[in-house]
Amino acid sequence: MAVHVVGIGLDGAAGLSSSALQVVEMAALLVGSDRHLSYFPQLSCERWVLADLTTAIVEIRRWLAQEADLEPDAGTLETPISSSQVIVILVEGDPLFYGWGKLLIAQLPAEKLTFHPHVSSVQLAFNRLQIPWQDAHFVGSQGRYFEELTAKLKLGVEKIAVLADETHTPAALANLVKALDLPARYQFWVCENLGSAHDERVGLRSLSALLGESFAPLSVVVMLRESPPRAEPLDLEKLPLLGIPDAAFIGCGDKPGLTVEREVRVLVLAQLALQPGHVIWDVGAGNGSVSIEIARLFPQSEVYAIEKTVSGTSAIEFNYGRFGLQNVFSIYGTAPEILHRLRPPHRIFIGCSGGGLTKILGVCALRLLPGGSIVLALDAFEDIATVLSWMGDRVRREPHWSYRILQVQLSRSVAGGNSTRFDALRPVSIVTIDRHLN
Repeated sequence: MAVHVVGIGLDGAAGLSSSALQVVEMAALLVGSDRHLSYFPQLSCERWVLADLTTAIVEIRRWLAQEADLEPDAGTLETPISSSQVIVILVEGDPLFYGWGKLLIAQLPAEKLTFHPHVSSVQLAFNRLQIPWQDAHFVGSQGRYFEELTAKLKLGVEKIAVLADETHTPAALANLVKALDLPARYQFWVCENLGSAHDERVGLRSLSALLGESFAPLSVVVMLRESPPRAEPLDLEKLPLLGIPDAAFIGCGDKPGLTVEREVRVLVLAQLALQPGHVIWDVGAGNGSVSIEIARLFPQSEVYAIEKTVSGTSAIEFNYGRFGLQNVFSIYGTAPEILHRLRPPHRIFIGCSGGGLTKILGVCALRLLPGGSIVLALDAFEDIATVLSWMGDRVRREPHWSYRILQVQLSRSVAGGNSTRFDALRPVSIVTIDRHLN
């Protein structure tokens, strides 16, 4: 006896291939949901309503045991079984794409299983939108749903397809996106009842609409990152003086993770110990979040945002223009070479070195004014080791240098369905190097 797993859509038996339909018609046992079973009222085989797959698997094992003449457990069905009969399990779409296939493979003999996939809901969704999907990322409603979706959103993935159900609704997705408050902006396409001749609905929805409307349980939400990012107007009077929200900064399509998180940014500013009238270098400035925060706090200071990528430089210029700042200067170039052309600084922040950290520190130390400080935000052990090695050599030659390290491990609360959980920010080591007055 063989077990055939047949994928089926909302178009019912009409959507099956002739070979899959022939398999269903051969069934001695037909297993599926009430809806799936209703597609085949003419079949006289035994039927099980699939309420719990684990229980169904136990029963299927008993049928297979009968065929092999194994001693059945108490309560085993006594239906005589022929080796030509088949068990058919009806499942939604492609059983091996976020479906029951994985569990069936783990619980039943592989040689007994045959899969007949239907078009998956994700495949239908992207085809309805006429968007290529070979580079899309997927999040199923099973397993670590919120963790997986959070990770993809933080990376700024361009295309995400999210499978919805009664718990992981479009509203739950919207609450998560809103709580994360990330710079990347997305369009939300809600695709309901895909494959149904009467109830299929595909539409573009805003974040507020996801929170306020009701959608069919069988839905796919396709998230498409906006590129270039949408520049929503800033109400500068409502922005805090310190700790600008991350979402206020626009990134760029090819490098989404350019913003230094607000909590880390505030700690960096504290370590810089800024004063009015300072000259500040922001080396590896990303999209300029640190430079803009400093420039707003100290309009009399000059902030040089040094970035080696064209996309990053464009984001910096776009952002400081939105904030209406005149004291941020975007410098396109590679450190340390470009640093020789700038005014000597009172403070230096190094957010990204792009390699060559020792050489960058050497030039920064040479140009830093007496009494100044260098602050680095590092997330790699190797970079921390490089800084400590450089400091050891520097202190031996010039004892008026010192350093301290602040290890930062922070988490934000985010809504996850009916509960609230912590989402960890990237651990960062903030190294502060001081050049004391002689």
